[in-house]
Amino acid sequence: MAETQSYALGPGEGRPIDLGDGFAASVLADEIRTGGVVSVLETEEPPGLGPPMHVHHDCAEAFYVLEGEYLMYLEDDEVLCPAGSFIFIPQGVRHGFLTGNVPSRKLNFYFPASMIGYFDDLASALGRQGVTEDELADIASAHAMEIVGPPSDSYV
Repeated sequence: MAETQSYALGPGEGRPIDLGDGFAASVLADEIRTGGVVSVLETEEPPGLGPPMHVHHDCAEAFYVLEGEYLMYLEDDEVLCPAGSFIFIPQGVRHGFLTGNVPSRKLNFYFPASMIGYFDDLASALGRQGVTEDELADIASAHAMEIVGPPSDSYV
């Protein structure tokens, strides 16, 4: 692997991932650029969007809420997280979230670096007509993520 280099990105310089219908991601850091230490995405979700409850088997995850609010599901707890909130989720912990009543933005951190391929594969699947819950679960599984609960109504 090549030696990791310092870098800086200005506003809007991340690699975009179009997830459709107001759900977008921008890759700020990935496995290659950070030597596997961390991956970072900035995500924007419309109101009421959220993934199914899931577990990451290969990484810890953290969020920093930039705008709006998220209802975080952390095991059996529900925590309302407005702008300025920080959330840490250890590897192997069941979690999910639901965007509040307004479009919201957050930074997603994965330690060690992972999940960029998941979002690329998810964007590809969501761009096709008729994607099924089983296909979404297969994409998750391919990226060491296990679906352990139902999705929100607006996930697909």
